[in-house]
Amino acid sequence: MKKLLSAILLSALLLLSACGNSSDSSTSASAAGVEKIIIGTGSQFINICFYDENGNLTGYDIELLKEIDNRLEQYEFEFQVMDFSNLLLSLETKKIDLLAHNMAKNAEREEKFLFNEQPYNAMPLHVVVHEDNTEIKSIDDINGKTVAVAPTSNASIFVEQYVKDHSFDTEISYITQSADMNNQLKTGRIDAIFSFPFAVDINNNAADAQQKIVGDPLLFTDIFFMFNKEDTELSNAVDEVLKELIEDGTVKELSTKWLGADYSVQL
Repeated sequence: MKKLLSAILLSALLLLSACGNSSDSSTSASAAGVEKIIIGTGSQFINICFYDENGNLTGYDIELLKEIDNRLEQYEFEFQVMDFSNLLLSLETKKIDLLAHNMAKNAEREEKFLFNEQPYNAMPLHVVVHEDNTEIKSIDDINGKTVAVAPTSNASIFVEQYVKDHSFDTEISYITQSADMNNQLKTGRIDAIFSFPFAVDINNNAADAQQKIVGDPLLFTDIFFMFNKEDTELSNAVDEVLKELIEDGTVKELSTKWLGADYSVQL
């Protein structure tokens, strides 16, 4: 009798265990239906991707991606913050699935990576100097000067080529932290940087950066997200939602809030 009771009890336990496993499997299968997408971004680009006063990651790129995530039920976005200089390598080694950092196309990047088709931003790049600087009035005045760019950025590629094409004796300093770059410009250790109107306004208002724009726009380039070459399904899904967000005015609203102007008109 004891053996029979033990057998019945064991059978009941196994049945309960089996039910529990079935429930766990169902939950896992449901969770497995949503693909996690790791988004590589930065934290030093004010109003694009940065930490606010409460320590929250926010900015135009971040809030736009949150809106995209809300409309893509098959994906779950997770942000991973890193130095700008590490973003491309992280995408190439597939540590991240999507790169968001105000990225523009160039031949080198297009050879290795996939850009989505629908741009989500387009801003003019300018030469920026200290407000007291009267020597530099355009990019043609950086000959013999020291300028700073973010390594591997579109601005750095443009400036490097411009200096080479014009045989300028320009020293190019590569700085990854925007606060450091602004400080060096303010203290006179460098003569010029390359930035956007909204960033200059923010730097002046928030940190008394004492910056001014000089000359005509150097670039007016469409901005995209970047993916691994084979991730066309993800890229297409992002494009589809981006077009919706442009049409319904969400991009206009976010652009005005974070960038100070409606750059969606350029898209």
